[in-house]
Amino acid sequence: MTYPPLPDAATVASHFCKALRDAGRSEDPYLHWKLTDVFPVEMCTGILTLPIAPAIIGETDGTRDTYNDSRAFVTPERREDFPACAVLAEALQRPEVAQQFEATTEIDAEGSFLRIEYIQDIDGAWLEPHTDIKEKLFSMVIYLCTGPKADDWGTDIYDADQKWVGRAPATFNSAVIFVPGENTWHGFEPRPIKGVRRLMEINYVRDWRDREQLVSPEKAITTGRSAPLAATG
Repeated sequence: MTYPPLPDAATVASHFCKALRDAGRSEDPYLHWKLTDVFPVEMCTGILTLPIAPAIIGETDGTRDTYNDSRAFVTPERREDFPACAVLAEALQRPEVAQQFEATTEIDAEGSFLRIEYIQDIDGAWLEPHTDIKEKLFSMVIYLCTGPKADDWGTDIYDADQKWVGRAPATFNSAVIFVPGENTWHGFEPRPIKGVRRLMEINYVRDWRDREQLVSPEKAITTGRSAPLAATG
């Protein structure tokens, strides 16, 4: 018996595509999309019960590169070891998901590669304001936070002058997407974390140097498009 029981990849993909279609679009302070009910609850449970311990990082310079060796990516090895990673990877690699990402965010997904990171921040974690690199076709953070004041563990947003302007709510199973650009400043201001701040970061990437971070280094994203999907507004 596999515990917890997991939905199949087609179910996860269909649920995920609906969240993308229903995403709310905003241009303040830069273009981004907010999603709710991103995964089936069984998929959330599968992720949250992965036997992957949070990294003990000590001092950090405000970048995730500080502890690259301790980061948890969904790789071919983890897909083989953990059914939840296998289902999630298969779902997000599917052509209908790529088509819906294109329709929602107006990117060109064909030929890119899927990158998934399971992030577990503990007290002391913070991220300096940054914009993400152009090799990421989009940046998506899915909040799987639970615990006291977990709703306050969302991403901090800054304007073009790096002035703090707001914070995304970290409502469970919600998400934020943006396409990296010169003004897409975001980070995580230092604040108490009582528990573990759990996130999934999803990207499609091109020309990615660290191939060991990819879900399928030898398998590019394809849309398999038969007809275009309508963009959401």
